[in-house]
Amino acid sequence: MAALTFEQIHQKIAAKFGDAIGAAQPPKKDAFCTFAVAKLVEVGRAMKADPDLAFDHLQDVTATDHPKEGLIRVVYHFYSYTHRHGFCAKVELPRAQPEVDTLEGVWKSANWFEREVFDLFGVTFKGHPDLRRIMLPDDWVGFPLRKDYREAGGYQGISNIRDNPLDLYLSLDKACRPEPVAPAEPATPAAPVAPAAPQKGEA
Repeated sequence: MAALTFEQIHQKIAAKFGDAIGAAQPPKKDAFCTFAVAKLVEVGRAMKADPDLAFDHLQDVTATDHPKEGLIRVVYHFYSYTHRHGFCAKVELPRAQPEVDTLEGVWKSANWFEREVFDLFGVTFKGHPDLRRIMLPDDWVGFPLRKDYREAGGYQGISNIRDNPLDLYLSLDKACRPEPVAPAEPATPAAPVAPAAPQKGEA
């Protein structure tokens, strides 16, 4: 079967899940739709099992932060190696307590993707078998990819202030320059030597 377009995939899953599938959004870069949070895992299983869709690969999971709307949107990119087509969907979570079921039981690749989103955005993936930070230490405070995140001034005595790279380059350049060599003093011309006086008996 040939690859399906985004619109064809959207129509197929919307026909099965109805209001749980949001309207297709006009693409800026990727066309997408929203999934109802409560139906995410069920829709995911159907997308993987349907032979016409055959989404055998969860390509990526990331998130975007929207403080003015009070939302975090988790973004899923699905791909079918069987049919060579892809699909993008999002779930919208309350920013104050963002929680959604894990997809790790459907696609194993969700494991580390979800841990990264948990680490950097603070999204809890319910049912994840090992939900803990993946980039930052366990006692790190805050979620660095949220738009209101503020640095705490370092971590356990390690400063997070970096020197200006230009200053470092200038210092390195100065250190690598050879020491200037002073110009040699001009040699003083030697005084003329007077001829030796003739000795007695010399003609």
